[in-house]
Amino acid sequence: MKSIREIYRIGKGPSSSHTMGPAKAAGMYLEHHKDASDFHVTLFGSLAATGKGHLTDVAIEEVLGPAGKVEIEWQPKIFLPFHPNAMKISVMGEDGTRHDEWTFYSIGGGAVKCDELPYEETPDIYPLNSMNELLSWCNKYGKAYWEYVGEMEDSGIWDYLNEIWKTMCDAIERGLDKEGVLPGPLHLRRKAANYFIRAEGYKDVLRTRGLIFAYTLAVCEENASGGIIVTAPTCGSCGVLPGVLYHLKKVYEFSDKRIIRSLATAAMVGNVVKQNASISGAEVGCQGEVGVACAMTAAAANQLMGGSPAQIEYSAEMGLEHHLGMTCDPICGLVQIPCIERNAYAAARALDANIYASYTDGLHRVSFDQVVSVMKQTGKDLPSLYKETGEGGLAKTFI
Repeated sequence: MKSIREIYRIGKGPSSSHTMGPAKAAGMYLEHHKDASDFHVTLFGSLAATGKGHLTDVAIEEVLGPAGKVEIEWQPKIFLPFHPNAMKISVMGEDGTRHDEWTFYSIGGGAVKCDELPYEETPDIYPLNSMNELLSWCNKYGKAYWEYVGEMEDSGIWDYLNEIWKTMCDAIERGLDKEGVLPGPLHLRRKAANYFIRAEGYKDVLRTRGLIFAYTLAVCEENASGGIIVTAPTCGSCGVLPGVLYHLKKVYEFSDKRIIRSLATAAMVGNVVKQNASISGAEVGCQGEVGVACAMTAAAANQLMGGSPAQIEYSAEMGLEHHLGMTCDPICGLVQIPCIERNAYAAARALDANIYASYTDGLHRVSFDQVVSVMKQTGKDLPSLYKETGEGGLAKTFI
């Protein structure tokens, strides 16, 4: 498996695959065509179907626009074989002809592959590729998942995770301080500030739930408005993990060191899914985004609350299992409805999975690895209209 830096990326929302990826692709092309002044960009499949709502065109124009004119063509019905999020960039000649066309694929989490360039494959640094293997390692050596991260990554990983945590906290605090309407045709009002104020008026369980909702909403609303967030594992699911960890730190006064260790464990959960299935909504639906975020968060919370490696694995398994089959059907292609609400609800479910697992000895029949395998197959079986194309499910209500 790759470094957990592949799971946590800092960047602008609202979508790692539709915003961060295309912006990176445009930058790669421009780096090799510095003298070009006019560009033609063709977006295909899921990238084209919901690109308007995800600000794909804005992200591309921010990179290529300063160099010259950018013409964007949308082809939502054409899917290239390698990945549903595909785009082609070419130089426009004075006579209107296109030259030096390159094909890019935004493969999830902000990562990009290009047919015309050697893929700069980051090295595999983790010899273990499944949760069962990781759990066996923990039991054999009496260590925790985060300690495995420390042994496999370079010495800079803890500073990197510290930056990740700071960015997550900044997004929450910015989001709690903002009011108004999110960009786009839905005219969706921000809710985080109101949830926070109302939650403070409750006690115990209702207060806990309200604050978790507020913190999660704050991050998601920052993402929806193009703010700086952390993929966890994607932009569309960026609110779940920070929302829960921020709350647990406030309530239990956990040190930043312990929070960062829980981030390492959460990343390993996401890494296993990315290695053996997918975290791309365009490939497997929202189960690969919000479902995986819930699993990562449940694992992190359980570690913070003193869970054993087996209980942590069980928490992650429940977090993902109960999101199996979740479609990716954003209304108007925006990462707003149902995405924001799903993040908030998944945050609550992550805490429930943590509590449930804490009451057990960690033994259970269905392993996390088995759920990942089922998720992958379920994603293959889902029709494309339920995978980030904005053509099915809830998205149809605004067509």
